[in-house]
Amino acid sequence: MKFIVSSTYLLKQLQVLNGVINSNNTLPILDNFLFELNGTELKVSASDLETTMTSTLEIDSDSVGSVAVPAKLLLETLKTFPEQPLTFTVEDNNTVEISSNSGKYALAYAAGDEFPKAVSLEDPSSTIVPAEVLATAVSKTIFAAGNDDLRPVMSGVFFQFSPQGLTFVATDAHKLVKYARTDVKASQVADFIMPKKPLNILKGILATSNSDVTIEYNDSNATFSFDNYVLTCRLIDGKYPNYEAVIPKENPNKLLISRSQFFSSVRRVAIFSNKTTHQIRLKIAGTELNISAEDIDYSNKAEERLTCDYQGDDMQIGFNSRFLTEMLTNLQSDEIQLEMSLPNRAGILTPVDGLDEGETVTMLVMPVMLNN
Repeated sequence: MKFIVSSTYLLKQLQVLNGVINSNNTLPILDNFLFELNGTELKVSASDLETTMTSTLEIDSDSVGSVAVPAKLLLETLKTFPEQPLTFTVEDNNTVEISSNSGKYALAYAAGDEFPKAVSLEDPSSTIVPAEVLATAVSKTIFAAGNDDLRPVMSGVFFQFSPQGLTFVATDAHKLVKYARTDVKASQVADFIMPKKPLNILKGILATSNSDVTIEYNDSNATFSFDNYVLTCRLIDGKYPNYEAVIPKENPNKLLISRSQFFSSVRRVAIFSNKTTHQIRLKIAGTELNISAEDIDYSNKAEERLTCDYQGDDMQIGFNSRFLTEMLTNLQSDEIQLEMSLPNRAGILTPVDGLDEGETVTMLVMPVMLNN
């Protein structure tokens, strides 16, 4: 078995796949990339049993076969080469020999059939989503997903597909983000919960792709295929909480403000907040927004006044500044709207501008109790 491939082309593909490999695997075979050669097509796969990703490369060869090559060693070697063709030859003494312009390198390999097979989905439903839409949906929601092992359903992003449009939701019970598109539709109603790890890998590559992503899914697994990649992962099992029930419908108090101005004030004032609660206080009256924070233990305090466009009753409400800054970082608009009803009900952040036709982003942040 022998093939020739460009060093930088191979490195680029392997660096993407390397995101799947865990740093400490229970099965030693998972520390390898699986190379499957079939004529001029080379399929390289990486897996952690939950997620498997495959990339198909065009190479120069006429052999057939499969081997598992140590991922870390191969990546470290490839990073040091300038652009050049490399020849991989599988020798009889259980090593793969790589020949470059300047030398030869031998790596021990494992048999390809020891590598776990990727799940093939029986009779899946499928939806096609433009890469750009999926990349935006993932980056807008994933930061709000939880990290609590006791509530696994909240540790992923909830995908809801229907003929009316697509909705993506993430929450950790303190903050919630709902990203919806009515310009991209699915043929039938379906929903599933995607784990964070495969989404982070997808987010990285989708940003540079401009093709369509075919998403196939059943009750337990989902497959994303685009360009020369196929990612298959196990879904999170369980029922997603009814998020619509937590979004307050009646919000008479509406605040309009420049995002960058509000963001920099919150960041500045938050430095002076209590290090465990991160609490900041918003006091709104007329056209004035007063943002303040105090750390009584250290006698630190800060206060800023901003002008804003506000309709509603005068009110004071407390928020965790970390959640607010995360949300403001993930909004790209010039102006934002904060809707509130009562100091103990969630506030709703939405962008006022900068959205595509049919695109909506709703961010919900739970208030914290103010100690007056």
